[in-house]
Amino acid sequence: MLLSIDWDAYSGTREFVFDAPIWGTRDREQDRLEAWRERVQKRGGGDWAALADDFPLYPGWQELKQYAGVPAFVALSHADAWAWLEQFPGRDVLNVDSHHDLVSFSGDATRVRPGNWAGLGLRAGLIGRYTCLYPEWHADLPVAEGSDLDRTRAELLPLLPPEVLDRVTLTRALPLPPPAEVEALLLVQSPAWTNPAHDAEFLALAGHLNCSPLTAPLRRPPLDP
Repeated sequence: MLLSIDWDAYSGTREFVFDAPIWGTRDREQDRLEAWRERVQKRGGGDWAALADDFPLYPGWQELKQYAGVPAFVALSHADAWAWLEQFPGRDVLNVDSHHDLVSFSGDATRVRPGNWAGLGLRAGLIGRYTCLYPEWHADLPVAEGSDLDRTRAELLPLLPPEVLDRVTLTRALPLPPPAEVEALLLVQSPAWTNPAHDAEFLALAGHLNCSPLTAPLRRPPLDP
């Protein structure tokens, strides 16, 4: 299988944080940096540490270090996952993510973007079966995708053909696969959705896994005093 890891499964949010990007954001340059600066200002802080209470780094990401030695790639965005899929066509994909990435709700539905790469990959035959493994902390966010899996699947019914949806599993209840079962790994930063305070841990993990870059991730600078 292929293992995809979106950093937003670990760099997340608390309940009732209404300006959290998990509820819906685009992936523009300003969403990756300026929007996070604005969140700091709203909290009266002078640096990224002001985000810590509302945007924590959840435990469990350290378990990803077990995949050292597996062929690994790093990307800025899941829009870059297409090149990864093309190297390993037709494999089953396990995606650890805060979003199912099966459909996008704006713009050209045929253009690969962070919110639809998996759905397009299924349609194109680049993905065999697809499993989205939501993080456990989604259970505490009542309106998040990964909180009510039946509701989320029902929302997909009119959006995906039955032959595609039949190859999709949504879950919060799977352990990470053993390294021997993973043919290749993709680590995705998703800076529009992930706290800049956690860039150092992300980049260190990418280094530990010896990731080859599909696109270069960001190291967002400290805020000006």
